[in-house]
Amino acid sequence: MEELNLMDTNSLANDIRKLSLKSIHAARSGHPGGSFSIAEMLAILYFEEMNLRPDEPRWADRDRFILSKGHACPALYAALALKGYFPESDCLGLRKIESYLEGHPDVRTPGIDAASGSLGMGLSQGMGYAMGAKHQNKDFRTYVLLGDGDMQEGNTWEALMCAAHHDLDNLVAIYDANLLQGDDFVENQMNMHPMDEKIKSFGWNFIEIDGHDEDAIRTALKTAKTTKGKPTFVLANTVKGKGVSFMENIQFWHGSVTMTDEQLNDALAEL
Repeated sequence: MEELNLMDTNSLANDIRKLSLKSIHAARSGHPGGSFSIAEMLAILYFEEMNLRPDEPRWADRDRFILSKGHACPALYAALALKGYFPESDCLGLRKIESYLEGHPDVRTPGIDAASGSLGMGLSQGMGYAMGAKHQNKDFRTYVLLGDGDMQEGNTWEALMCAAHHDLDNLVAIYDANLLQGDDFVENQMNMHPMDEKIKSFGWNFIEIDGHDEDAIRTALKTAKTTKGKPTFVLANTVKGKGVSFMENIQFWHGSVTMTDEQLNDALAEL
């Protein structure tokens, strides 16, 4: 892995993609499409936005992050490794029985704040963290990254209603709208739009951005931080498989896929 310039989030996003790609190849199983679509958001969150201590993963005042779309954990593990929570080489143990990097996040892994994998649970978990912070008069913030499948689960909409009722302005939901699920495009499987009208009607601050535009991500998170009295929902329009031409918007690369050496090398060359 190339030496990182921590101010270059575009480079960091591609480093996240490359390391997650290598881990999926080593595991011979995983979800590259949804991992690639969140790379810029993870780069901004972990290297600019969140208040963290990699050498003290359970620091009580840290900002919290929950990857509700847990199948995209190769990207999260890559971000954590690049941040210094554990060695980058450990990412190659993804999904192996002797490894602590499971196919979906688990709290036994350094830097993981909530287990996930059963879609629709993450926002409720994040709401709990946000309510706990308010109760304890702590100023840490909680970020929840949701996928298309999360937004089709009733538990997510219950959490949207409850979080607004409790004025949780320390909670940010980010929806990775890559619009392609394991079986079909979202518009065919369960169309959820218009999303802005729905979210606003639940009492949230709503922001829509290009989820690959680092400046747009920064601006959205800054706006969320200055918005008082209501939680913020960021709809991030993204491309599944972003960064690798033969993966972009192709259903096959949702997962779980076995990647050939040639496909790995071609993808790394593009990145």
